[in-house]
Amino acid sequence: MRWPSAAVDRRTLLIGGGAGLGLIIAFAAWPRRAGSPLRGAAGEQVFGPYLRIAQDGRVTVAVPQAETGQGAWTGLAQIAADELGAAWDMVAVEPAPLAPGYANRLLSKTRLTAQSSSIRAFEGPLREAAAMARAMLCSAAAARWKVDASACEARDGFVISGAKRLGFGDLAEEAAGVRAPASAALRRGVLAGQSLPRLDLPAKSDGSLRFAGDVRFAGLRFASVRIAPPGGRVTAFDRAAAEANGARIVSREGWIAAVAETTWAASGALDAASPRFSGPANADTPAIEQALIAALDRPMATVVDEGDYDAAVEGKRPLAATYRIAPTPHLSLEPASATVRFSGDRLEIWVATIAPDLARASAAKAAGIGEGQVTLYPMPVGDAGSGAMGGDLIAIAIAVARAIKAPVALTMPAATGQNHDACRPPLAARISALADASGGLASWHGRFAGAAGLDAALARAAGEALPDFVARGATPPYAAAAMRIEAASVDLPIRCGYLRGDVEPLMSFANESFIDELARARGVEPLAFRIGLLGGQPRLACALGSAAGRGGWDGGARGSSLGIACASGFGSHIGLMAEASIGPDQRIQVTRLVAAVDAGRLVNPGLVEQQVEGGLLHALVSATGAGPEIIAGMPRARPLAALGLPTLKALPRIEVVLLPSEEASGGVSGLGALVLAAAVGNAIFAATGMRLRRLPFDAMNAA
Repeated sequence: MRWPSAAVDRRTLLIGGGAGLGLIIAFAAWPRRAGSPLRGAAGEQVFGPYLRIAQDGRVTVAVPQAETGQGAWTGLAQIAADELGAAWDMVAVEPAPLAPGYANRLLSKTRLTAQSSSIRAFEGPLREAAAMARAMLCSAAAARWKVDASACEARDGFVISGAKRLGFGDLAEEAAGVRAPASAALRRGVLAGQSLPRLDLPAKSDGSLRFAGDVRFAGLRFASVRIAPPGGRVTAFDRAAAEANGARIVSREGWIAAVAETTWAASGALDAASPRFSGPANADTPAIEQALIAALDRPMATVVDEGDYDAAVEGKRPLAATYRIAPTPHLSLEPASATVRFSGDRLEIWVATIAPDLARASAAKAAGIGEGQVTLYPMPVGDAGSGAMGGDLIAIAIAVARAIKAPVALTMPAATGQNHDACRPPLAARISALADASGGLASWHGRFAGAAGLDAALARAAGEALPDFVARGATPPYAAAAMRIEAASVDLPIRCGYLRGDVEPLMSFANESFIDELARARGVEPLAFRIGLLGGQPRLACALGSAAGRGGWDGGARGSSLGIACASGFGSHIGLMAEASIGPDQRIQVTRLVAAVDAGRLVNPGLVEQQVEGGLLHALVSATGAGPEIIAGMPRARPLAALGLPTLKALPRIEVVLLPSEEASGGVSGLGALVLAAAVGNAIFAATGMRLRRLPFDAMNAA
């Protein structure tokens, strides 16, 4: 495969190193005036958006994205190592520092790990930095051997020219003194496309990887917190009972915290305090659903208007259906935690966050100091859930640390975490369509009422007003002579946030369920009907056909228990066939999933398979578990046993087919969420004739 020439030159990179340091290459866009933040002092925690080659031959890749279990550290390091020609067993990773120059510009103006964007956003900058480093290593070797640099190549951690070879470590210091070439061409080495082992798994497996809740140092006190409902406040608590065993209470209008020698003691003190809170009225599950359904009957903003829709439906009665999706909780296993320490006029923070720049900015605001006085250590993220933006928890931890004049590790109890989970927003959708005599679509009309998810979380973290709902993914992939898509933002009494895939899976569930309904209403086989409408989407059609073929699609006739769905998103395409039925206990049983994925060029096929499987299982839990019960604007806390989660024994057999492609690499983490619910719902209809139009599914409450 041939790669295009890199748009990289010595003006776009910050190059450093030399005696005792090796070679340091910055990513493009790092501001020169900032200098190099990378230092080699013993014991210093080093952060920097750099590719570093040490004198012992070790290659360190500083990764801008958070590791949330998706394999970003491995995939991005593999890209750099492949372009450089490094040996994989000599590659390490470290988090990059907070710097505006390394914003995830695919999504926002800040550092952000979301929406399956890590490879798409940073493959280019990493390859460019590695290509420049490779060129400089080859130049250093060529000078030593007195040959032309074009006669040298980098492979397996060595620069090679005929029988001559020198390790990267032997050349690093000399390479740092080489004048960078005017440009460096990209290539594809031998590591791309290999299922290399993940760099984060050994430490996760043996417990040595430290998360935010594992931070320890002298003088640290431990705190637990209870938080009022949205718009509510603390109304009463028993301070004497809480402090009877040595705990200290710190309270503000919207929260109450206890500080003790251990987290357990702090939580016990809060139990003894028996805090009471006020909360909003008319902020429960029925009120939320009523608000969404009412919005479907009001005027909406037009998002797409193609063809003459009014003429297409005049005097006709399109098939129509309404879909309802409840808020989707994160069901986080990692408790949200933040550790803060003041040292003079400086503040240090250890926190798991997918938006570290915003977390630092909100910390500075909460502390009343400049951002330059805040050092934030972005810890590995166990779950990109309610605490993943970091802002609210950090602000509370700062207030507690100042009140007790000591460093504090604040952990949110599991029940509090559920109560204040920023769920993926709910949605109501009404879709109608007319099929024409030739089997195509004469019209398609989608109306969507919802609230912002990721956009809302970012706005809260930045201290900005909540944005309107944007119906991303609402336009189906199917060709229609006339199409109209409308959307309305609904002011909901709950906090909404980001969950894998954001709002796109909500739209996809409605669209892929309805296209199945339309096919069956016309008496047309669902796969053939879809394929006939995907003439402009050949990669998606191929993915759908591959999933159906590999899965043994039987046409989905009544009693077959097979359902299909497909979607494009995050630069990738997926087709899914599901086998599902309703068991004697009236619970949905999914026994088999066959997915075909076109994700462009694959950096690491093993990571892609893991993320597709993980995304499917995550979506399965969301679709078949118990929905949240909203009270006073908060999901009611429940033990895991009450959430209706599938057991390991009940999980389906999953097969993932990766389709070859030389297109640009796409994202995969959110792909499973786009198709799982619709494919399972369509399978249930085939098996039982029961159409499930609500998420999470409830076989006792079908449409």
